[in-house]
Amino acid sequence: MISDLISMNGYGAYVWSAFAFTLISFSSLYFIIKLQLEKEQKRFEENFSTLAEEKYNVAVNKEIYKEILKSSGAKI
Repeated sequence: MISDLISMNGYGAYVWSAFAFTLISFSSLYFIIKLQLEKEQKRFEENFSTLAEEKYNVAVNKEIYKEILKSSGAKI
């Protein structure tokens, strides 16, 4: 039963290698994008913290910045 599933009438090597390649590709893309997102969030926080007080207050009131700041864990 299990050997039939693994061999798939002789096509198992192709199917399982394609499955493994896809899984490895998607996993690597996920981790690369996650690292890039964390890097950009840090850059945003660094740039945001150097704003003048007046610009800071204006930026905090904008909806998109509120979402970004909430997701990064910064206090609003």
